[in-house]
Amino acid sequence: MVFDYIQKYPRRTKQILGISYEQLQKLFNCAIKRQQEIKTKLQSQKIRINAAGGGRKELLSIQEQVCLCLFYLRQMPTFQVLGMLFGVSKTEANDTFHYWIPILRDVLPASLLEQVSNNESELLLVQEVLTNFRLLVDSLEQQIYRDSDQKEQQKYFSGKKRQHTLKSLMIGIPEGKDIVELEVGVPGPTADINLFRKSQKKFDKSQPFSGDKAFQGGENITTPHKRKPKQELTQQQRDENKALSSNRIFIEHLIRLLKIFRIASQRFRLKLETYEQIILTVCRLVRLRIGSLILPN
Repeated sequence: MVFDYIQKYPRRTKQILGISYEQLQKLFNCAIKRQQEIKTKLQSQKIRINAAGGGRKELLSIQEQVCLCLFYLRQMPTFQVLGMLFGVSKTEANDTFHYWIPILRDVLPASLLEQVSNNESELLLVQEVLTNFRLLVDSLEQQIYRDSDQKEQQKYFSGKKRQHTLKSLMIGIPEGKDIVELEVGVPGPTADINLFRKSQKKFDKSQPFSGDKAFQGGENITTPHKRKPKQELTQQQRDENKALSSNRIFIEHLIRLLKIFRIASQRFRLKLETYEQIILTVCRLVRLRIGSLILPN
């Protein structure tokens, strides 16, 4: 059993699940509390005929169920193998995974702006503070299965990757200390600059950004100098490009941490309707992993 192995070797938790053992324990507490809140709300709305406590008992404890969900995100086995590793059926593993994804979504905010979105005064304060930083912007694409319908194929075919993909945009703080904002799950052919302009509306008008050549033409965003035909870049332009790349490397590090979870790096096997929810859950785990999201004890 994966859960028993983690209990025996807690130092290996980050390799297996993507977060440390201490972070996992705090996540257990928050997930259990959120689940109880959901159950209490459902019970208050339910007209009960039979006494509470009936029905088939669950084979896995709550901690094992959460562990199963995290293990799938990190390792992405088939649900048949996942069930074997946790001592349940393929169907039970599938149902458990999809049951806990929305709960983890509620427990963990995927970005800094989402974390303060329910409090307008905090949101305005964060937007103002962020103007002191030049935020880093980059996009990523993930392969999906080719649809049998030709129109759907064209909708998702990325000429850059030569594959059918979904594209996402990530905005981070310098030195990769936090994920500020995300746009997730748009068709692969969507231009990076269009995704950026959509996200830019959530920031102060004076907010500066830094991006690669795909974002040239955007407002308040610094991009590398592009060599013109039959011309060479000056030494100053090359030095500025080098300095820009040195600063932007940290957004690449954040994307690398995202792709540590195989559900976000390998070809996406689940229904496309679940893509946004699952990738945002992975971003939440990345924020927990790097320490920008602190859970209560």
